[in-house]
Amino acid sequence: MHILIVEDDRSVSGALAEVLAAHFHQPEVVSRGEDALRRHRDADLMLLDLGLGDLDGLTVLQRIRRVSPIPTIVITARGDERSTVTGLRSGADDYLVKPVRIQELLARIDLVARRSRVTSSPQRVLAQDVEIALDSREVRVGADPVHLTQTEFDLLALLARNTGRPVRRELILSEVWDDQLGTSSRSLDAHMAQLRAKLKRPGLISTVRGFGYKLVD
Repeated sequence: MHILIVEDDRSVSGALAEVLAAHFHQPEVVSRGEDALRRHRDADLMLLDLGLGDLDGLTVLQRIRRVSPIPTIVITARGDERSTVTGLRSGADDYLVKPVRIQELLARIDLVARRSRVTSSPQRVLAQDVEIALDSREVRVGADPVHLTQTEFDLLALLARNTGRPVRRELILSEVWDDQLGTSSRSLDAHMAQLRAKLKRPGLISTVRGFGYKLVD
């Protein structure tokens, strides 16, 4: 995802950008609230500090919410209950207090992005010549129907909702299976192999080494 980082502490924004880039996101850093008001339209998700130099982060969030539903996670040093409640009521989708634990941040990004896609995702996805009907759970390769098991379709649907973007292995496991045990991990590999064999489209589902899988459009 293209993630806009709104943070005036360069050491913090630099660390966040480095982590996001390492996990296949496209980070963009701005340090001023006025820049966030201009640049948020091009982003898929925003990480917003509240202690900015020119505008208070809550003001920035409230103004953006008038024109955009962009998923937003507040990252701030303001950890008291009143600030948290105010931030959420002002339109934040999530609220994290510094210092932020990296794995928790990545999980929160996945969660907030997933919630956003549920409300805005299309019902049909076309990748190459493969048509995936998310509402009726039907798949066609060219003009031919392909019969998938429930798990195989769930895997394909998750990738389809993120077409062109890598999906983390941990997210796939948590979405399709109830746990992240080794048995589920092996099941993921086996089901992915079966899914690829049924679709008969080499290169449609690519493996992102050390990360997960991606549906190529």
